Amino acid sequence: MTTIQTENLTKNFGDLCAVDNLCLTVDKEIFGLLGPNGSGKTTTVLMLTTLLSQTKGNASICGHDTRREPEKVRDCISYVPQDMAVDTTLTGRENVLIFARLYGVKNPKDRVDELLAVMELTDRADDLAKTYSGGMRRRLELAEALVHEPEVIFLDEPTLGLDVGARKNIWNHIHALNKKGMTIFMTTHYMDEADQYCDRVGIINHGKIAALGNPSELKAHLMKDVITVTIDGEYAPTQLDGTLFVGQLGDTISFTAENGREALPLLVDALNHAGNRVKAMSLREPSLDDVFLQSVGKQEEPKGFEEWKFRMMLHHRGGS
Repeated sequence: MTTIQTENLTKNFGDLCAVDNLCLTVDKEIFGLLGPNGSGKTTTVLMLTTLLSQTKGNASICGHDTRREPEKVRDCISYVPQDMAVDTTLTGRENVLIFARLYGVKNPKDRVDELLAVMELTDRADDLAKTYSGGMRRRLELAEALVHEPEVIFLDEPTLGLDVGARKNIWNHIHALNKKGMTIFMTTHYMDEADQYCDRVGIINHGKIAALGNPSELKAHLMKDVITVTIDGEYAPTQLDGTLFVGQLGDTISFTAENGREALPLLVDALNHAGNRVKAMSLREPSLDDVFLQSVGKQEEPKGFEEWKFRMMLHHRGGS
């Protein structure tokens, strides 16, 4: 039985199609859903966690249909949102104990002690959460999410705003959970983290999967070398045999080439001939950032995005 499966999963907000016939399978792995703002990441996660109903299509978690069996789905999942939800007026222990009692966990105090130890918070368990660092609060949220031993955990930007050490610590815990058989479904804007830690990634753009596979496979689809060019002014499209335009981010243009060293001087000439003023160039191996840029291109917020953001705000505040 596949842990997470969607078939033509779709969500519309008025004229905006936030998720468009999404077909996806995820099973006992660390799966990263990547995409620009307004691409459909959050909407997908909210539908899979039963917090938002789909317009059409189907989704199942651990064999339970998200629309027909939402309570069974919730029993086997946890969701850690991007915005930290720790109650800072309570101690770390009290925060986790609330979740243990809500889920009806047997011997809740023992379970809380166990999780605080796993998350390396035992020494600070009886301190108020407002005294915790960002990394400690994120680990406390993981303890809350794990209290009922879920089969699947959804993490929305789990390391956003944390320093490098805290990010690595969180990833060590996520990796350990996956090794024990837990399916991890996460979103992130940190391409380096997705490249290093995710078994597979899906890049979503305008509600559709634009690329899917493990990071090595996706990078292999690009040519051997990446040439990045910083220009002065507007970019005038340039074509050169043996190179492929990847995308533009600000004043930086990316190309791939089978032999970057040979292509680089030829590309300079071609760019200058097209009227581009080259300020700097560099040569490197492909990264997941290049795959992302090639998949999503130069982004603008989709039509209806402001309405979508307003609806999401109402949803999170309990409105209609």
